[in-house]
Amino acid sequence: MPELPEVETTVRGIRPALINRQITSAWLNWPSSLVTPDPTTFQDRIAGQWVQAVDRRAKYIVIRLSADVLIVHLKMTGRLYVVPNSHQDHADQWVHFQFQLDNAHQLRFSDSRKFGRVYLVEDTSTIFGELGPEPLDDTYTLKVFQERLRHRTGRIKPILLDQHFVAGVGNIYADEALHLARIHPARAANSLTVAEQSTLWQAIRHVLAEGIEREGASVNWYRKPDGSKGSAQDGLRVYGQTGLPCQTCHEATIQKTVIGQRGTHFCPNCQRENHYAR
Repeated sequence: MPELPEVETTVRGIRPALINRQITSAWLNWPSSLVTPDPTTFQDRIAGQWVQAVDRRAKYIVIRLSADVLIVHLKMTGRLYVVPNSHQDHADQWVHFQFQLDNAHQLRFSDSRKFGRVYLVEDTSTIFGELGPEPLDDTYTLKVFQERLRHRTGRIKPILLDQHFVAGVGNIYADEALHLARIHPARAANSLTVAEQSTLWQAIRHVLAEGIEREGASVNWYRKPDGSKGSAQDGLRVYGQTGLPCQTCHEATIQKTVIGQRGTHFCPNCQRENHYAR
């Protein structure tokens, strides 16, 4: 599933083509992906609205319109792109939402597995109300991270995946951050020292910023709006590296286990099992 860097890359890719454009009509053929409102109301309400801003919140794409907010969650196989009306793309065979713009271009949402979700709301708090802080915001300080971690007793990997704890971190970047911080993914959160908390906070921000710089990790379905791959997968240290030599210590091979029902990659030498939470 696309995580913060992949969603941020998508936002940056479609923003220039959408700002100050009018959505003249909308078409959809998979109502199950539309969370709210109903299809008829959705099409009636969105027609004629102007795009004022294109942003990101956690793993959501947030398109602010003149009266409402269009929110898209890519889920596993979603891709959002803007192309001329006549343009044909391989991903078009899975387009389930299409937004006609006033300049003979279309915003298309392709989603082969149909897990993606679309919302049209007036108040984003109905969707985002319980999301955690943005890890790359200046307001997400070490003190904030430590305070939110203070009463947590579970294993650190599932905590990082909890979108109420911190928004936008998923399986890839949780594994990468924990490796960079040299913390075993099954460590109990309350076993981390103050120094380890600081190192992990910095590592989370580092791997996410690095992921954005490389325009996301195309390890599965993710593609940028123009259809090309990101390059973050070329710099991954542990995720997807099972059985390969650790690039950090060069003394052990990357192992994979399951923690919190998620495949988890780590180096048994760099990330020792001290304070292992069983």
